[in-house]
Amino acid sequence: MVSRIVKVAPFDLVVFGGTGDLAYRKLFPALFRRFHDGQFSDGTRIIGAARHDYGREAFRETVAKTLRQFALEAIKDADLDAFLELVDYVSLDIGSDAGWNVLAERLPEDANEVRAFYLATGPDRFGAVAAQLAAYGLITPGSRIIVEKPIGRDAASAAKINDALGAVFAENQIYRIDHYLGKETVQNLMALRFANALFEPLWNSGHIESVEITVAETIGVEGRGAYYETSGALRDMVQNHLLQLLCLVAMEPPAAFEADAVRDEKLKVLKALAPIDASNYEACVVRGQYRAGASATGAVPGYPEDVGNPGTHVETFVALKVFVNNWRWAGTPFYLRTGKRLPKRVSELIVSFRNVRHSIFGPEVKILPTRLVVRLQPDEGIKLWLMLKEPGAGGMRMRHVPLDMNFAEAFQIYAPEAYERLLMDVIRGNATLFMRRDEVEAAWAWIDPIREAWNQSPLEPRFYLAGTWGPASATALVERDGRSWYEESN
Repeated sequence: MVSRIVKVAPFDLVVFGGTGDLAYRKLFPALFRRFHDGQFSDGTRIIGAARHDYGREAFRETVAKTLRQFALEAIKDADLDAFLELVDYVSLDIGSDAGWNVLAERLPEDANEVRAFYLATGPDRFGAVAAQLAAYGLITPGSRIIVEKPIGRDAASAAKINDALGAVFAENQIYRIDHYLGKETVQNLMALRFANALFEPLWNSGHIESVEITVAETIGVEGRGAYYETSGALRDMVQNHLLQLLCLVAMEPPAAFEADAVRDEKLKVLKALAPIDASNYEACVVRGQYRAGASATGAVPGYPEDVGNPGTHVETFVALKVFVNNWRWAGTPFYLRTGKRLPKRVSELIVSFRNVRHSIFGPEVKILPTRLVVRLQPDEGIKLWLMLKEPGAGGMRMRHVPLDMNFAEAFQIYAPEAYERLLMDVIRGNATLFMRRDEVEAAWAWIDPIREAWNQSPLEPRFYLAGTWGPASATALVERDGRSWYEESN
């Protein structure tokens, strides 16, 4: 199957923090792949901007080295040379006026109509960059600004950042990126629900017993200890990635597949989340912290050793039981969990349907629930677990088996990385897969009371060995309801 490539209009993209890890590992490889597939039009320009004192050629050499490491499958020397011709560099200081006049000279008024500014920087610099862009007259009607999570550390700081961005850019020019929403499987979740008569009539608490969302990592903090000590798993993963996935599972059908229609429905879900605070968090939340253990590569240290802080109370694992208080989902629990140093790297959604009310096969035949499993990574795909008769004579032997669709096998094409899709959506002006201001602040408004409950509680994070599935209390959180976390062998 051949994927149809639709070119985008010529654009200028400025990457602030252009010499950072995000730019090198994700942004430039994503841009190169879109160029390699012929999606760029003539006249497109990509400008890295950072404090490093690079010249244009030195920066191009660094980008080329990075692409050979992170986009190897797409590299052809001729394509690489042509791509590097689009790449420029400006040395500037976000906190002062140094270098900004050079950037202004590289972006003349008659430049491309679409002008995007990607802030691959810490959120504390978002407001300063926006103010400098305005001061140097770099914002045009076709300008867009792209900001990475986290948007703040709580509701108050998120509102402050949004105010700073909103003072310079209109809301429809601000693209708050969550790369999980760019994954093909996440988008297919909406296709499954809203384009198939098999699922939408059953997508409610009358037919769905529980929903599980797992985002598991095998790595530790990997040099991000300073950031993680101020964040933790709740802020780093739950507030954005997991809540966004929950919204896509739980939202009502939007009037159309358009940005504001989709985001209106996601906002309704966030506002319908049952509160978790000091009165109930011990029954609904488990937080953990990994200790020294074993991974696939051998023995690994614990989190306190990784960050050099023996007394740290920061959580590296969170499990929650969440309810959505509306007509569609009343009584159906959503179990969320995420953590570092877990046994497998996997992100998946599991929708467990209620069992048949009466089995005609007798008590000796165990009927397992119908389950829809949407795997985001690795090996993106969808499985529908069903009870079927095992072939052969001699009785009704039943097995729980999957109808399995692996995206790579089913479509036989390269599935673009999330950043590839999202960057091209920015250039097209399609904000459907990006968060609106009110979504970000509603998510923080729900998360903040959980953090406050932790701060008031004498309970420390539960310890778990690296290479295991988190604290035993996370297993108990689900087993108290007569359920268990989904595993592939189920």
